[in-house]
Amino acid sequence: MAAASGTNDLSSEMELDAFRRLFPLRFHERHLLESIRPDGRPLGAVASANGSALAKIGCTTMLAAIKLEVMTPTVEAPDEGCIAIDFHMPPICSPLIRPGKPAEVAPVISKQLSDTILRSGMIDLKELCLVSGKAAWMAYLDIYCLDADGALFDAALLSAVAAFSHLQIPVVSLNDDGRIVLVSEENGGSMKEKEPVNKEKIKLKMSSQPFSLTCILHKNYILADPTSEEESIMETYLTVVLDTNYQLASLNKPGGPGLASTSSIQDCIVLARKRVKELQQILGEAISDMEVD
Repeated sequence: MAAASGTNDLSSEMELDAFRRLFPLRFHERHLLESIRPDGRPLGAVASANGSALAKIGCTTMLAAIKLEVMTPTVEAPDEGCIAIDFHMPPICSPLIRPGKPAEVAPVISKQLSDTILRSGMIDLKELCLVSGKAAWMAYLDIYCLDADGALFDAALLSAVAAFSHLQIPVVSLNDDGRIVLVSEENGGSMKEKEPVNKEKIKLKMSSQPFSLTCILHKNYILADPTSEEESIMETYLTVVLDTNYQLASLNKPGGPGLASTSSIQDCIVLARKRVKELQQILGEAISDMEVD
């Protein structure tokens, strides 16, 4: 019986391998239906996070992860949760970053990300409320630069939007003491408890997602998605932020001599609109694949 079982297992493995070679797309789609990758990994970039994403622009690579914790809402906003954003540049991301010496650009990008995300209206903070005046979600978004090769803000913002799109709010309930607890902490809700605050994992409703495009302006040339080398030798660059309705959210020209011409700015906005259209499609397909049944 053992020998027969071993033969059957081998035969099944051979059939699976043949199916993977002949129909690779269908093979992966079958795993996506089970919210798992063929090698056993979950669909999210960080399994321990409530939402995560890995984003690349050129060689620049960003890993974003969101962890949710229950907080007491502020008196000024009793029906709202909060979002805290931190951008990190560990020494591994660039030979220019030295251990023990924080990158000077990191806090600048952190503030730029916070301003862009919170002002965009992408997330309604009221959706993070659990019990008015008593409990709400604090969303900690940490973005780690794994490879820094230019256009850092663009890649960081893209990873942030993707992570929030992937975010799933856990199932929680009120226990007998009136505390908010994760249902999993009470053995799947088997203990006595009040009606769950939310009966199943839910996704945040998102609107006006912001996307950005950084361009270097050099003589009559416009270089989109500049590398770190290009950024270091060409001084004038412009970052355009648009929402998903292709409306201009902000223009940022952090440095360089003189002012950018109106025609150059218009050309950058046209390029940014094309980028937003591409990213919407890519992000929509990626998030659709990551959705949990």
